[in-house]
Amino acid sequence: MLVRQEYVGEVTIDLPAGFSVPFVLHGQSFSTESATCFVVKDAGDDPDVTNGTEVHATISTTPPVLLLNEMEGAVVIEGGVGIGKVTKPGLAVHPGEWAINPVPRRMIKDAVRPVFSSLISHPSAIHVVISIPDGEERAKKTLNSRLGIIGGLSILGTTGIVRPVSAKAWTDTIDAALDVARACGCTTVVLSTGRSSEIAAQSFWEGKGCGQMVLNTDLSLPEEAYIMMGDHVGYALQACQKRGFNQPVIACQFAKMLKIACGHHNTHAADSQLDLVVLKKWAESAQISPELLEIISRANTAREIAVATAFDKTVVGLVANRVRLAAAGHAPGIKAEPLLCGYDGTVIT
Repeated sequence: MLVRQEYVGEVTIDLPAGFSVPFVLHGQSFSTESATCFVVKDAGDDPDVTNGTEVHATISTTPPVLLLNEMEGAVVIEGGVGIGKVTKPGLAVHPGEWAINPVPRRMIKDAVRPVFSSLISHPSAIHVVISIPDGEERAKKTLNSRLGIIGGLSILGTTGIVRPVSAKAWTDTIDAALDVARACGCTTVVLSTGRSSEIAAQSFWEGKGCGQMVLNTDLSLPEEAYIMMGDHVGYALQACQKRGFNQPVIACQFAKMLKIACGHHNTHAADSQLDLVVLKKWAESAQISPELLEIISRANTAREIAVATAFDKTVVGLVANRVRLAAAGHAPGIKAEPLLCGYDGTVIT
């Protein structure tokens, strides 16, 4: 629109995945100095906080100069309203830069340069500003602040394609969080299966300084050390191993702890009833008391066992030992330490 000075209703974008896709434009406006429009993100079936987001782009140019300089023909990409800035090391872009990753940056440059190449008089610089009007508010529902992305959302992507209900967005976040933890000098990390367990672990370390009971580390851990792994325990442990975090803590409640002990790579789809059968076999082999064995035998859920036994040390210890073995099975050399969190926001052991 800026070059041709005419309305454009749709554009075709070349995706890194190797094919092109048309996009309908909205909010078009242009003058001789700049042009702007936006697209609406459709995440399809993916449960994405950015679904329905308006992603705006504004392009302007710096007039040609008589003498060539290092800015001649450059594409300068900046963030506007709702785009975060990176404040911590370890991410794909450096601290102080806009949170627009390398692949989207390359896509922007590859899309913009050919349009201006047809001009006889080239601008010395092409300025591209990406913005998301409600990006700062949406970012509050993400882990951006934990990763050091402040003030809005980040522009990510490697293929340009959303995989419906895929795990990749989560595992990418695990990787990014671990990279930040390593860059910030963390010596260990706490992997949590959910926010309740994470809060319990944070209180455990920051409250009475009893974290040394679990791991020989500082009495407090920085924010970057806490990694929300969700159900992706196998992936998280392997990612820890690759980065040298060989003694991670696994913070979880009893039901998830049992699933991890049973060796599930992902704890979401595992059959809870089968887990109880396995626990009973372990209990029988360990020759625990008939009273505890009876509770396990008639229980319908793992939580029922935890509550009915008042988190009995024998039962918890049995499961915890299996967690250590399972973790080493996912990632050889890993010496994980389970941190059992109660249902009241406290740490059991």
